[in-house]
Amino acid sequence: MELNSLVKINKKKIRVGRGIGSGKGKTSSRGHKGQKSRSGVAIKSFEGGQMPLYRRLPKRGFKSFKKKKMVILNLSNIQNIFEKAENNLKNILDLKTLKDRNLIDKKTLQLKILGAGDLKKSVEITANFASKKASEKIEKAGGKLSLVKK
Repeated sequence: MELNSLVKINKKKIRVGRGIGSGKGKTSSRGHKGQKSRSGVAIKSFEGGQMPLYRRLPKRGFKSFKKKKMVILNLSNIQNIFEKAENNLKNILDLKTLKDRNLIDKKTLQLKILGAGDLKKSVEITANFASKKASEKIEKAGGKLSLVKK
């Protein structure tokens, strides 16, 4: 530790607008007139006449308010879920059991089954949507698929 590396920590805060003697009186370093000299004014995203960042960047994308929160599971994912011992699932798979085991987000409202991969176990699956390929593979493995409209 050296004297030139010490930092002053007991510095007093300067109170602006408290008379001439303070050194920050009268206009309180705001200059004369204009919008910025008044109180309660913040010019949001104003960059001194330069085109603001939010206008320089291109508009992209669209987020629908009506979009339902849906989880898409392939048959390979379902097979992996059943193979893991910690999930200790029976032969039934639906949205509620997946939420209870914290395998999917709690906010999810719908479940969709797609046919990528193979299913080796006979499973009873309850879902909102399923592809033709997925339903064929599930029945081929000896399982059952029931669709629920929600």
